[in-house]
Parts: sequence; structure tokens; C-alpha cells
Amino acid sequence: MQAFFVGRAVAEVLTEKMEFALTDVMSELGKLDAEAREQMRSFTEEVMERANRAAENTSAHYGTPGVGQPAANPVDVQATVDELRAEIALLRNELQKHRSGFAG
Repeated sequence: MQAFFVGRAVAEVLTEKMEFALTDVMSELGKLDAEAREQMRSFTEEVMERANRAAENTSAHYGTPGVGQPAANPVDVQATVDELRAEIALLRNELQKHRSGFAG
């Protein structure tokens, strides 16, 4: 009869210990999950902040509006392309003159 009560007591103690251990594990998992979410949120904010800064720097450098920003000074893309083509043609002409000076 004594063995029955000892076995029952052992089972109760083990059950309680397992409940506490399971509760502790679940608590730690909850903390880890919260920390991971916070780190992901922080990472996302930092990435977006850097992307926005880069976009602002690029738009300030090239004169193009950033996302969601109106164009203060609209840039005529075709005029810019034409100017670049004219500069390239001028440089080619100068390079040709320079090369022909060495050949003669």
C-alpha cells in the first residue's frame, strides 16, 4: 500500500515539475519571439531610413523628384539626352583631330 502512495506522490511531483519547466520554456520562447520581432522592426526601420536618404541624395544630385515628392524643377529628359549626345559628338571630333595629329 505504501508503494502506491509513493508512486502517486512521485507522479504528482514530476507532473508539477514538468508544468513549471514547460511554463518556463514557453515564457522564454515568448521573450525570444518578442526580441526577434523588435530586432526585425528595428532592422526594417534602419533599411527604410537608409533607402530614403539615398533616394533623397540621388534626387538632389540629379534633380529628379523622390518618391511621393513633386518636381520642383522638372528636368527635360530629352533635352538632357540631346545635350549629352552633342557633347559625345564634340569629344569624338576632338579625339579624331588628336589621333590624326599623331598619325601625320
